[in-house]
Amino acid sequence: MKSASRLLEFKASSGIRDAKMRTIKLPEPPSGNFGMPDIFDKGVSSVVRRAVIIGNGSPGAEHQCVGLVRALGLYNKYSLHRVNRPKGGVHNWLKWLPLSIHKKIDCIIKYIQFDLKYVAFSHLFGGKEEAQALKERTAASAIATYVSEADPKKIAAIAHESFDREGPLLVVASGRDTALVAAAVKRLASRDTFVVQIQHPRICLNDFDMVITPHHDYHVMTPAAYEEVPRFLIPWLSPRKPPEEHVVLTIGALHHADSAMLRVAASEWHNELASLPKPLLVVNIGGPTRHCSYGEDLAFELVSALKMVLVTCGSVRISFSQRTPFQIADYIWKEMSFHPKVYIWNGQGPNPHLGHLAWGDAFVITADSISMLSEACSTGKPVYVIGGEKCKWKFAAFYKNLCRRGVLRPFMGTEDMSECWSYPPLNDNVEAANCVHKALAKHGWTIDL
Repeated sequence: MKSASRLLEFKASSGIRDAKMRTIKLPEPPSGNFGMPDIFDKGVSSVVRRAVIIGNGSPGAEHQCVGLVRALGLYNKYSLHRVNRPKGGVHNWLKWLPLSIHKKIDCIIKYIQFDLKYVAFSHLFGGKEEAQALKERTAASAIATYVSEADPKKIAAIAHESFDREGPLLVVASGRDTALVAAAVKRLASRDTFVVQIQHPRICLNDFDMVITPHHDYHVMTPAAYEEVPRFLIPWLSPRKPPEEHVVLTIGALHHADSAMLRVAASEWHNELASLPKPLLVVNIGGPTRHCSYGEDLAFELVSALKMVLVTCGSVRISFSQRTPFQIADYIWKEMSFHPKVYIWNGQGPNPHLGHLAWGDAFVITADSISMLSEACSTGKPVYVIGGEKCKWKFAAFYKNLCRRGVLRPFMGTEDMSECWSYPPLNDNVEAANCVHKALAKHGWTIDL
């Protein structure tokens, strides 16, 4: 009773009447996803989290794929699947065949070789069990080379089965042999993949979500092309149509030598290259191609020019590619290897290529290698080219385009290598990656950065 009377007294003194409590209306929560990750708004299945690279075994082609994937921010989130075309011996003459036919011929050749080894082993050692074991080991070794074969059905299955958990699958391919595989992946899993083909595939471009290729791949459509080949051949050369909306044109080739990669290389090669006398001139020598043919004459020209500029160099590092003919490498080695300023990499141990890009002050590169020129011209450092006048068709178009832009200069032997000149470096990786981001956004997709 006392507590009840005290309550009445409190109500009377405070003016509170016996009435229902007024409802307090709380503010509504915000309708957007302000401050929240995109996946809560769009869902996990709209975020690209990994990539598949379809390569052909060529470092130049596969490095282009890696460069694009790295520029997109998927540094260690990709797997490599490879189209394995038979190589070496007679296969070098069969590169023009469709891949499926070439592989069938390769199986026939291997089958004959297996039987010949089996018969020879039997006659020499007389043991049928040992000979049969040899045949089985040889066959198993041959099959093992195709373990990493790019299978469009398997890649499409990966994309479809993991879509809800991992989001869309980015597929990046480069090279002629990879185009049919990439197109098949797109056909089998069009809703679960975004397929990018690097370099013009010479097939229907609508088989891909995006095609990234250099300007010079469309050289056939320029007036200069009509002066280089008979007019009746032009309709048979590809591409036959101007680039469509989903075709991205670059100045040079994509590559994996981005700034992050070069920072790592600079650290790894610091002890060997940082203390070399400056300026450091890096010389990269490729090899003759169908559109850039040369022989020992270019080696004579290069050696003569290098001897003239040695006086302005602190040190010179020379390296050859796998395509460099023995005669050219041998001549350069005999003429230059004994000079105290010159070091020639003999192909043994770690490849110094990335270290050279990071620490080099200037570059001399043979005109046959679009990849090496593109990498060097992305550094912003002086780049000289030798053999450009020996190139034709799209190689000549690429060389002339870089010279017009002030990115490249012909190597004459009269240069002062201590002179530093600059230019807007090629930025094809980043520009191509920006185009991929925009194309993905049209699908409602983003990349997990």
